[in-house]
Amino acid sequence: MKCETPLSDCRLVHGLDAWYNRSGWGLPSRERLDRGLGGEAGVINSWRIGIVGAWLSVAVALVVGASAAPTPFQPATAGYQYTFPRDHGSHPTYRTEWWYYTGHLHAQDGRSFGFELTFFRRGIPPEDVTTLPSKWSVKDLYLAHFAVTDIKGKRFHFSEKLSREGLGKAGADESKLQVWIDDWRAEAATDVSGVHTLIARDGTHDLSLTLRPAKPLVAHGAAGISKKGKEVGQASHYYSFTRLITNGKLTIDGESFDVTGLSWMDHEFGSGDLGADQVGWDWFSIQLEDNTELMLYRMRLKDGSSDLASSGTVVFSDGRSRHMDVADFQIESSGTWTSAESKATYPAKWQVKFPSLDVVLDVVPLLADQELRTSRSSRVSYWEGAVAVTGSKQGRPIKGQGYVELTGYAERLKM
Repeated sequence: MKCETPLSDCRLVHGLDAWYNRSGWGLPSRERLDRGLGGEAGVINSWRIGIVGAWLSVAVALVVGASAAPTPFQPATAGYQYTFPRDHGSHPTYRTEWWYYTGHLHAQDGRSFGFELTFFRRGIPPEDVTTLPSKWSVKDLYLAHFAVTDIKGKRFHFSEKLSREGLGKAGADESKLQVWIDDWRAEAATDVSGVHTLIARDGTHDLSLTLRPAKPLVAHGAAGISKKGKEVGQASHYYSFTRLITNGKLTIDGESFDVTGLSWMDHEFGSGDLGADQVGWDWFSIQLEDNTELMLYRMRLKDGSSDLASSGTVVFSDGRSRHMDVADFQIESSGTWTSAESKATYPAKWQVKFPSLDVVLDVVPLLADQELRTSRSSRVSYWEGAVAVTGSKQGRPIKGQGYVELTGYAERLKM
């Protein structure tokens, strides 16, 4: 589960205004808005209405809540049959979609790093877009987050991008995995190797990686959907590559490292928002040294309890997987960390138990401050960080690594 909904319509508009000014595109005047961007025939009936309507919950975790207004987008429903490589690509009939990579990297000198690279697509309702041909036509908006955790240096760096589909500045192929914003991109080969390529760079950090699947992908949930709530349609289509052998190059402040490691990839798409009684979620991806993986998410309700739709997946060493309901695992947090920037207080350590697997794991952040404050894109704060994993499995010690995402702690997600 990845990222959050913007805090309010007003703050979103101001953020997009500021971003357009910084981007060099500039904001069109009201007169030009009435005629259409760039002086062409009307592209969007109202720039602000179109943008806000499309991005009210950009990066919300495909958790579909009840909504008074009908959506023109397709809901995620049971019976979906995945077809690859097509389903690696974009799904424009669904409103929200993301391609999400995290991983642990190791340099030859022993230094270790975590990374995150995530691309989001947000569809604009067709009624907000005039169907006139134009190079400025906006049907989708794109957002991306790039973060690096320098464990030895105790530094966390993140950057972000927000762009639109027009003029080729951003986009996603519908037939295969190829998504980009400017010179940031994620793509995968369509041959048997299925190798993924990641590229991201900003003024101080540069990431160039190849990722080779060590296991087949795993679809989460049951009957082709991953449920996020109690209502019909409160679901997403969600699959992962849980173990990707990774190598490439990472540059930090001009210092380059040849790196190897393990990565995780999620792809998820659906058409809704958080339920009214949900405030956020805690998401875990865990890679154990015995070649097994665990994914679980806890949808948090207003009273602090877990939504019954919370669930997970265990991936065994041979690639087989098993769905887990909320009753199949327990998450207990101990300790907290408070951000000096957002003032949010996050849980800072967890014990996760899987009674049916006889597994007990302690999950500890490798760096306390791994908070992303996305003032230039979704204008929300969330914690997404590299963690170390220790514990026991069937009475024997075991170790591993992972990533944790925490949303809704800086401020309750608003609809």
